[in-house]
Amino acid sequence: MFYEAVAYTAVGLHFAFLALGLLGGFAAWRWPRIFWFQLAAAIWLVLVVAANLLCPLTWVEDRARARAGLPAHEGGFLANHVAGVFYPVGHERVAQAVAALLVLSSWAGLLVVRRRRRRAGSPSPSRRPSPDRAARK
Repeated sequence: MFYEAVAYTAVGLHFAFLALGLLGGFAAWRWPRIFWFQLAAAIWLVLVVAANLLCPLTWVEDRARARAGLPAHEGGFLANHVAGVFYPVGHERVAQAVAALLVLSSWAGLLVVRRRRRRAGSPSPSRRPSPDRAARK
């Protein structure tokens, strides 16, 4: 029972990490500091897919499944838990392109949000100086 819970926890953490990597840029619109975590997650996701690296969470899930007596999964997390659920099996490249567009659009939106915040925070030429500034002059 314990190892089964570890395997399912690893799957849950995988989904959370995938969500951070894909959608964290949108969360950064509200919480800008999360961007660096999202960037690291996105880089890791690209490396895992491009270099066919084994994710540590997949390793944990596989070992826990074996110790729990559950059948082994062929392939990694994406093949077993994402393909066929979030995109049709056999359309991995299309799903990767959509994921890349999602991440890049969140980053573009973050740039727009940051520029708007900077403009709103900086005094424009048409604004009057604040009372504190007028008193100092």
